[in-house]
This record gives sequence, structure tokens and C-alpha cells, in this order.
Amino acid sequence: MKISSPGSEQVKAKRSSILGKLQISWRTNLGEPGRLQTQQILGNPSSCKEIELQVLGIPSLIILDKPFSVHLNLTNHTDSELGPFEVWLSKNSAHEKFVMFNGLQTMALPAVEAFGSTDFHLNVVATKLGVQRISGLIVFDTKEKKTFEPLADVEIFVESD
Repeated sequence: MKISSPGSEQVKAKRSSILGKLQISWRTNLGEPGRLQTQQILGNPSSCKEIELQVLGIPSLIILDKPFSVHLNLTNHTDSELGPFEVWLSKNSAHEKFVMFNGLQTMALPAVEAFGSTDFHLNVVATKLGVQRISGLIVFDTKEKKTFEPLADVEIFVESD
């Protein structure tokens, strides 16, 4: 962001990570003031995600090789419409995937209005017993050609019939 005023050169404004100072003041039994002040407290600047993908529901019973539905929500945190989107499971992973799409490998979602959200269901199938992960779920804005941060891994327990 650039700030300028007539007759002066342009100055860049930087996002500060300084949160401020903490000051503690007190009075002793005799009424003498006391004060303690810290140095500047630094914090990480928070960055708001444009798009947030979150899991709303997963079935409590997941059976091996039987399709199940994961209820998801896609929220737009910006003041403008975003999308349309495509959602898919990434094939790039450090470990083998045992939860995959059931049906089409890419799901199309409509545009999401400013500060709006949309719920959708993803049909998946687990191919190995025990604790498994739904990981690498990617959201891609087809209009802006932009990939958003993937959904955090979600653990599920897969049982046999």
C-alpha cells in the first residue's frame, strides 16, 4: 500500500507485527506508585483466508469399500464474488491414499457470493481398514485460475462389514 500527500514523496506502509506494550501499575500500602512495563510485544500478522473449506459432517460408521458422503462447507471471506470452483483430491502426497472419490474425480461448484457460503456433499470410498485420512482436498477457482490452501487432514475409522 502506498501513501502519498501533495508535495511529498511516496512512502510505503508496512504491515506491523508489533502488538504493543504491557504495562502494570499499582500502589503499595504506603501509597507509593509502582509500574512495570514490557518491551514491544511482537505477534504474527494474521492473514484472513479468502476461501475456507471445512468439514460439517462425516458418518459415524464407515464401512470398507462402501461409498459414504462427507458434508462440506465452502465460505467466501471476501467482499466480492469468487468462483466458480472445482474440488478434487490431490494425487501428490507423502503417503498412499486409501480414501478416494466415488465417481467423477473432480466436482464442480458454483460461484460463492461475497461473504457467502455453500454446502455440498462429497462422495468418497475407503479402501483400507483402520484409521485413515481424508487428505489433499483442493479448491480451485476456475475463473481466476487460483488454487487455495487444501483442507486439513481429517481422520476417519474404517470398519469391515
